[in-house]
Amino acid sequence: MTEVSSLTGRLLVATPALADPNFDRAVVLLLDHDEQGSLGVVLNRPTPVGVGDVLLPWAPLAGAPGVVFQGGPVALDSALGLAVIPGEAGPIGWRRVHGAIGLVDLETPPELLASALGALRIFAGYSGWGPGQLEEEVGEGAWYVVESEPGDVSSPDPERLWRSVLRRQRSDLAMVATYPDDPSLN
Repeated sequence: MTEVSSLTGRLLVATPALADPNFDRAVVLLLDHDEQGSLGVVLNRPTPVGVGDVLLPWAPLAGAPGVVFQGGPVALDSALGLAVIPGEAGPIGWRRVHGAIGLVDLETPPELLASALGALRIFAGYSGWGPGQLEEEVGEGAWYVVESEPGDVSSPDPERLWRSVLRRQRSDLAMVATYPDDPSLN
């Protein structure tokens, strides 16, 4: 078996060629990536459902726009919390994934985390890939793999995240941000 270089904490940015409607212009934060497979959440799919409608105790801590995000096509009936917590040590109920970004145990009383939270987002479902599947998709040109920034998790304008992540790249990828929504209209 070949060794898998971990992409945990990196972003997958859907290429314009990616045909899967679940990932059209998606920006996925990888929370886990190893020889067993990969797991992440789509950062730019807000739903109309308010956090208070499904997880009332967490609503006051959720960042704007205060809605649940669709983390991916898998297990849409489950919730996952991501929070940015600056500093070295995190509070009880939070597990560091990469840098200041970590997973929140939504069974933890919110007041135990409230003073430490820099940003919180709630996701319904997740995105998952089996062993070698993500590497194959990247090799086929379905995804750009780029570095994440803590602010990506709590972007105040998630609908524009795809363009802004591409625009900040110091390579030809920055030009992809100008790719039209419908190239047939050009």
